[in-house]
Amino acid sequence: MNGGIEITELTALLALASIALFVVGLKRLSKVRTSRTGNALMASGMLVAVVITLVEIGLVDYRWIVTGLVIGGGLGVLIVVRARATQMPEIVARFNGFGGAASALVALSLFWLEVVEAPGEATAATVLGGTAAVTLVLSVLIGATTLSGSILAELKLRGTLEASQRIPMRTVLMGLAALGGAAMGFVATFGVEDPGTAAGLIIGLAAASLLVGLILVLPIGGADMPVVISLLNSLSGLAAAATGFALNNHLLIIAGTVVGAAGLILTQIMCVAMNRSLINVIAGGYGEGGDVEHGEYGTVISTDPESAAMVLEAAQSVIIVPGYGLAAARAQNAAHDLAQALIDRGASVRFAIHPVAGRMPGHMNVVLAEAEVPYELLSEMDEINPEFSQTDVAIVVGANDVVNPAAKEQPDSPIGGMPILDVEQARRVFVIKRSLSPGYAGIKNDLFERENTVMLYGDAKEMLTELANELEAVR
Repeated sequence: MNGGIEITELTALLALASIALFVVGLKRLSKVRTSRTGNALMASGMLVAVVITLVEIGLVDYRWIVTGLVIGGGLGVLIVVRARATQMPEIVARFNGFGGAASALVALSLFWLEVVEAPGEATAATVLGGTAAVTLVLSVLIGATTLSGSILAELKLRGTLEASQRIPMRTVLMGLAALGGAAMGFVATFGVEDPGTAAGLIIGLAAASLLVGLILVLPIGGADMPVVISLLNSLSGLAAAATGFALNNHLLIIAGTVVGAAGLILTQIMCVAMNRSLINVIAGGYGEGGDVEHGEYGTVISTDPESAAMVLEAAQSVIIVPGYGLAAARAQNAAHDLAQALIDRGASVRFAIHPVAGRMPGHMNVVLAEAEVPYELLSEMDEINPEFSQTDVAIVVGANDVVNPAAKEQPDSPIGGMPILDVEQARRVFVIKRSLSPGYAGIKNDLFERENTVMLYGDAKEMLTELANELEAVR
């Protein structure tokens, strides 16, 4: 039932089809080769869900619905078409915020329609029912938190705000804001019959929830952004599910639960990949130790592209390790060209993808896909690590902490225990980097001092292009 209208057999079958599309699409998103079709299936499932919901509601001015679809769809297309692959983390953060905002606004509109503007005086719990009232409060709380947190995450990813900013007594402030907002929400729905007072309290809930999101994300640094984006994605799904309970909409409950669960699982995967707990990530301040002085390094060998190309000429196997520096330099096409030049010379080439390389889960996959790097050349960490010891050359492009041997060799290190790519086991390692500055963890990289490691200082795009040109010149 939804709004007193019985679900017909046709809509029930369509609802089942929508759920199946969500599940199958989510499964296909787990693999690089099938991710595009998975995304298309999930988008189709959402379209079916929207159509079913509109049919169930029945008494709706479809002019507003069509207007909303045109404006919203147009904005979505415009945002994605104009975005570069390197901007995908910011876009994902923005869409998470949109999801949270949509859930919160739907819950607020339901409260306004059924309680504030309804004739007579009664509590929201009396009008909507106890379960709907509770989930309405949760929808506003989680949705508004997701909105403000996502806006802050996008600003951090863009570099508009500093990566990490400390807040005195942060945990206390966040707890007070969350508890205060929840208290206002439950008083508004269960304890107040006057519509004006209830409206003021529910607006107070929304304001407090926005503050919770700001306090949550503000101290979290760039290294933890993959985890933060996954967490915000999960929260947007939970907000949608809560809104589904408030509306008694089964499809919204299922879709929101699927997104929330998937986001939470991905968040846990990201935490495991960094060997840190979610609580530790939320605490923020990771890597605040500051830059490491160059003098702390011992012997570090550097070379030029011409000399490096001479080594690559004889290499039979090469593994390229991309990091955020590759994305920041927009060097994905240059990496593709170098890989192709090596393949043309008969070398075996693979790209090693660390789960938390970049600013969001799958960031390197998206960036390399834009350069049309074949999916079969991409290998995940567990798959590629055993191959480094049999590899002639490993080329690290803009990656730092995810290739630092200190994670395995120094248990007391800030990254101690974090799974890394075993690039130091390759016969020769080239590291393309502008300087010896540390990664997000704020510590020096022991890889740079290894006897088999040679530094190529400079812009990633320029260095990769020069290497490819040198290889092409000797063909």
